[in-house]
Amino acid sequence: MKITNKGKTGLKILVILCVFAGAAFAYFHWSGEDAVGAREEMLSRLPGDPTAVIFVDVAQLRTSPLLEQLFSWAPQVAPDADYTQFVQATGFHYEKDLERAAIAVMRQGNNAATYVAIADGKFDRKKIEAYAASSGRKETVSGRAIFALNMGGRGKTSFFTFLRDDRIAWTDDPSYAAILLQRTATVSPEEWREHFRRLAGTPLFVVLRQDSGSPSPLAEQAPGGFQSPQLAALLGQLQWISIAGKPDGNLLRVVVDGECLSEQTIKQLNDFLKGVVVLAQMGLSDAKTRKQLDPQLREGYLELLQSADIEKMDRGSSKSVRVVFDVTPKLMEAARSGAIGAGKSGK
Repeated sequence: MKITNKGKTGLKILVILCVFAGAAFAYFHWSGEDAVGAREEMLSRLPGDPTAVIFVDVAQLRTSPLLEQLFSWAPQVAPDADYTQFVQATGFHYEKDLERAAIAVMRQGNNAATYVAIADGKFDRKKIEAYAASSGRKETVSGRAIFALNMGGRGKTSFFTFLRDDRIAWTDDPSYAAILLQRTATVSPEEWREHFRRLAGTPLFVVLRQDSGSPSPLAEQAPGGFQSPQLAALLGQLQWISIAGKPDGNLLRVVVDGECLSEQTIKQLNDFLKGVVVLAQMGLSDAKTRKQLDPQLREGYLELLQSADIEKMDRGSSKSVRVVFDVTPKLMEAARSGAIGAGKSGK
C-alpha cells in the first residue's frame, strides 16, 4: 500500500506529540512534612499568575527503574566550570541531593519570559550562603537575605533566598522582592490549584495557561518546520494544556489534557487526534515507510499507537480532550540513538 500525504501528516503530528511529552522531561534534566504536603505548599508559593508551571518530584522518580533509562535517554551535557566550582564549594549535587522542584514561567505580551523556581533538597545552607556572598552580593529585604549572582559573567543576574533550610527560591527577575516575598494574581489561584489537584501523584508535569485565540506555544514549537494550521488553530482555542508523565514499570505513561469552554472545539480536536492515530497506523504499515524508518523506531511508534486512548471529558463549566499513551523503552532507545528525525542512511 502506498503511503498517502495524509499518512505522512499523521506520522509528523505523532512525532510532534512525542516531542512535546519528551520536552516536558528534557526541560528539567538540568523535611518534616510528607511529600504530598511539601508538594502542595511548594506549588502554593509560586506567583499567582504564571503562563506555565513545571513540576518534578525527583525523590519519587528515584524509586522507579525508569529514571536511569530517562537520564541515559536525555542529552549528556558536561558540567560547566561554574557548576563544578559550586559543587566543590557547597557539596550540593542535584543528581542525588535535589528532592523536588517547581518552576513558574511568566510572560507578558512580547516581553521576555522570567522565571521563579522553588526547590527542596539536602542543602548545606551555611556553605551555600557563604559561596553566594563571596561570589556575588547580599541584600536584606524585609528581614530576608537575598543573594545576587552573575554566573559565568553572562550579564544575566539570578537572585535566590532560603525559604527554610531545605528550600530555596530562585528568580531571574530584577524585581525579585515582589516575587519572592509576596504573591500577586490576576487569575484565581483556585483555578491553578484545581489543575494541580488533578495531577496529584504525578511526579512530572507541565501546566500551560493561555489566552483563547492566541497562538499556542506547542504549535509554535513544532519540529522540522512542520506546520498544521488546523492543529494550531485548535490548540490556540484551549485555555489550559496539561502534560504529565508517570513511570509505570519500565515505561513512561504520558497524559495530555486540553481544556476550554467550547464543546465544539473539543469535539473537533478529539476527532482530529483520533484521525491522526488512524493515519499514523496507515503510514507505519506502508512498504516504503518500512524501508525508510528505523525498525526499532517503527516498533516504538506502533507500541505508542496501540496504547493511545483519546476521550472527551465533561468538567462541568469546561470540556476537555484527554490523550493517554505509553512511551516504551524501544521508543526511548530510538530517540537516544538518534533514530527519531532521521530515516535509514542513504535513503
